[in-house]
Amino acid sequence: MKEIVKQLVGFLLFIVALFLIFVMTIINFFEVKHKQGYFRSTALNLDMWGNVEFRTFWNNHLIKDKITNPFGLQGETISSVLGKNILTDNLTRQGKILVRILTEKHCLDAIIK
Repeated sequence: MKEIVKQLVGFLLFIVALFLIFVMTIINFFEVKHKQGYFRSTALNLDMWGNVEFRTFWNNHLIKDKITNPFGLQGETISSVLGKNILTDNLTRQGKILVRILTEKHCLDAIIK
């Protein structure tokens, strides 16, 4: 029973955090002086966070060899990792589908050295 309560509390904290991220992003937009690129910058930060946070999923489903260019490196975007894995022909079928959606050019251009 204790474990279920902990899981429920954790899930509720997760929902609150998501809500606060959404609300504070909008509120903060009106606070900053230089608005150009604000939402793009936020999207880039979320992309880098998603690369690290969901690394196990990405590594298990999008790439074949999990050693050479794995997901999960701090400061790198999902597209950058996909681009590196395009160059080494290391994408799974699902990885290739995601690259098609994002475009190969975007992934290659996004590579962080």
